[in-house]
Amino acid sequence: MSIRPLDLLDLPAIARYRNEALTLDSARALTRGHPLGAAGFLAYFNPARHLYAAIANGNGSSILGGIIHTRGETFSKLLYLTPASQLDHPELPALIEHLAGEAGKWGAFHVIAEVDEASDAFTALRKAGFSVYAWQRMWDVSNITESPPFPSEAENENRGEAGPRSEWKRVQSVDLPAIQSLYHQIVPPLLHPVEPAPSRSLGFICSDGMKCYTSVTSGAQGILFTPLIHPEVTGVGARLSALVTGVAERRGRPVYVCVRSYQTWLEPALEDMGAQAAARQAVMVKRLTRLVQEEQPANAVPAGASIQPSHVSRIDTDE
Repeated sequence: MSIRPLDLLDLPAIARYRNEALTLDSARALTRGHPLGAAGFLAYFNPARHLYAAIANGNGSSILGGIIHTRGETFSKLLYLTPASQLDHPELPALIEHLAGEAGKWGAFHVIAEVDEASDAFTALRKAGFSVYAWQRMWDVSNITESPPFPSEAENENRGEAGPRSEWKRVQSVDLPAIQSLYHQIVPPLLHPVEPAPSRSLGFICSDGMKCYTSVTSGAQGILFTPLIHPEVTGVGARLSALVTGVAERRGRPVYVCVRSYQTWLEPALEDMGAQAAARQAVMVKRLTRLVQEEQPANAVPAGASIQPSHVSRIDTDE
């Protein structure tokens, strides 16, 4: 089976498999829609974007896949595989390896894929060198219209806490140290190389103690929040509800909350709010090996330098 970049001659195959695509970047799918739409396909021919698709042909069948990289990030993301009816194809791991090789050319250190744990793609990804580093679940919070009451001041006093209702505000550059500290308290150290700490002033932070932060991804098709909330925070349901109902310029778009495995204690609060849970997904990562180009051996002793022998005096002891 041959593997090559996607081109315009592959339009019939794309049209045939468009409705069978398995998306592997949930945030992009929920906020920007189908990865094989007309606008998305044309983006593959923009040389300024780190976006690549390949097709594997052979034995009367074709398999397609896409990968994307955001400039400045240390990782790339698999976008989709199609058709879903051939995810058990024996050559699918080779296609995934090919896509990961393109990510290495962009300077990425990792490739990430998000897939339902019951999908046939899970096995293909494992064969291509991917391993699970976390689990996640997407919660649809679009129908939440009212905020549950925050703990009263009297209840806060009984818990030894101070202050009434908290408010969400947009992150400023001055908030970054507090956000990064919160990140290091919540995200397990083994995940730091794959899921780096926030480095830009994006998202929202709760004004009460700086123990609630959420990144936000938005597009024409939806809005996605990925929160980091300290376990000591009380009234979590009220805070999440205030976040969702306070979205400005929503324009009828659905709203989602992504909960990773190190924040699963948030799920009962979302369930109590009436949020709808999607199937659990495995968040998988493949670490890439990068070759150093144009290696130059270093001299053991620089030219013109001399090595003086060391003199060690005898040490007498009282032994």
